[in-house]
Amino acid sequence: MKKRFVYPLLGLLFLSLSAFAFHKFYVGVFQVEYAAEKKMIQITSRIFIDDLNNGMEKKYHKKTFVGTERETPADADLLKKYLSENFTIKVNGQTKPVVFLSKEVEGDVLVCYSRIKDVEKFKTIEIVNTILVDWNAEQQNITHITAFGTKRSVLFTGSSRKELLKY
Repeated sequence: MKKRFVYPLLGLLFLSLSAFAFHKFYVGVFQVEYAAEKKMIQITSRIFIDDLNNGMEKKYHKKTFVGTERETPADADLLKKYLSENFTIKVNGQTKPVVFLSKEVEGDVLVCYSRIKDVEKFKTIEIVNTILVDWNAEQQNITHITAFGTKRSVLFTGSSRKELLKY
């Protein structure tokens, strides 16, 4: 009889305590896909809008409103600059220009589309992903790389900012 009373009480206590232990996750998700038929690397970035604006404000000492109704053309230009400075790719040891194409908002996430053109078959790809890691030590960037029929995933953090993949 006591068990029927104690177990639900413990469960209720656990649920009430865990409700107050809210923890925000700081994560960005990136997809890098080699489209051999187009000789192109396609990049999709998913970053929380509030974190992105906070990180850009810290880096550039300017309040931004990327992904909101208050976004200005200057904010969009600063976003392109931020992405180009913090996400780079080398193919066979040679830095390739990442061209920003467009962006869209999905809830509280900004989805950015970029590409690298004129990419022939390669043996190595080196990715540097420092998006938001200087702003927040808890930031993690999960990057999925698909090329030549294989998918690999890499976790970038403040202490792991660069990865070389061999094919």
